[in-house]
Amino acid sequence: MSAYENKKIEFKSEFSENAFFAELSSEEEGIVRDFSKYSVFPGFCDVHVHFREPGFSYKETIATGSKAAAKGGYTSVCTMPNLDPVPDSLEHLKEQTDIIERDAVIEVLPYAAITVGEKGEELVDMESLSDKVIAFSDDGRGVQSEEMMREAMLRAKALGKMIVAHCEVNELLRGGYIHDGDYAKEHGHRGICSESEWQQIARDLKLAKETGCAYHVCHISTKESVDIIRKAKAEGVDVTCETGPHYLVMDDSDLREEGRFKMNPPLRGKEDREALIEGIKDGTIDMIATDHAPHSAEEKSRGLEKSPFGITGIETCFPVVYTKLVKTGIITLEKAMDLLVFNARKRFGIKLGNDFTVWDLNALEKVEPEKFLSMGKATPFEGWELFGKCVLTVKDGKIVYNNFI
Repeated sequence: MSAYENKKIEFKSEFSENAFFAELSSEEEGIVRDFSKYSVFPGFCDVHVHFREPGFSYKETIATGSKAAAKGGYTSVCTMPNLDPVPDSLEHLKEQTDIIERDAVIEVLPYAAITVGEKGEELVDMESLSDKVIAFSDDGRGVQSEEMMREAMLRAKALGKMIVAHCEVNELLRGGYIHDGDYAKEHGHRGICSESEWQQIARDLKLAKETGCAYHVCHISTKESVDIIRKAKAEGVDVTCETGPHYLVMDDSDLREEGRFKMNPPLRGKEDREALIEGIKDGTIDMIATDHAPHSAEEKSRGLEKSPFGITGIETCFPVVYTKLVKTGIITLEKAMDLLVFNARKRFGIKLGNDFTVWDLNALEKVEPEKFLSMGKATPFEGWELFGKCVLTVKDGKIVYNNFI
């Protein structure tokens, strides 16, 4: 068995793979398994998922989302707060954490909102929520008021918490729903300009430098965003960022007139994709997060204009990264582990412990959404043939996904 050599001692997994796999091949099962073809990795960590519960359980639940995550090799995820009720108070947060405690098969760490109801009008009581959430975010909505974001950063800094931001200037959206690029022009669609993202990132980085707040940028998609964050890091700003796997392997030339290609931010242009790849190679982009955002089949059947933003992605992330970035030589497998495991855990303070996932890297499988454990089936990768099949995921020494055959 090939195990990933983890040199980051502080996050070293505590499992004994020989003992564990000997147990899987126990006499009780009456079989002896050959594990030599499999690779073992530390449990993946995704700091940006939407599990839709409470409030939207027809799209996804904590149970289905966490099982899908386990199938994708994830043992820790952070859930965004665009729920009903929004986790903007202890009472509302408890509705979510009660479900997590009851139904989650992996570690599910909730965000609290930055503003009440994610409306951008009043800050939440950050002091009361601080020790019960992973960080503060209004994901799905940018905080429009500079003064409000400054105050949020000051309070988060005092609490030792991070501000995690979906960056979007509302007045620049102009009713757009895909990238303001060639495809939009050729097919008569309203576009979302790149400035709507990078302008707010630039504002927030100025505030982060001023306040000293730890700041993390969600799902960056533009070449300008990469440049701005690279410069801010060089200046010593306490900033990290993520991008999604789809932004690294697709651009707006890949769009089709289907809802499964609609996400926010949208697939950008070729130059943006190339800049994002340079960003992951040089360390400007710290982590790959899925932004797993399931919707019902009916909702996603409405085409590019009328479907809601969001795609499912937690079961396909590693195969996409491995096939399109590692096997092609763009990044090393060690770099992929930094992007999928270690950087996120270090930045967000999420321990690894006795977590690992086992993969057959030679297995070539077609992406078939009907086989997803997630309730969300909308993926732009449908029909792709990808290397990498998860056969086992273990959280805290307990099997949470088992697909040995």
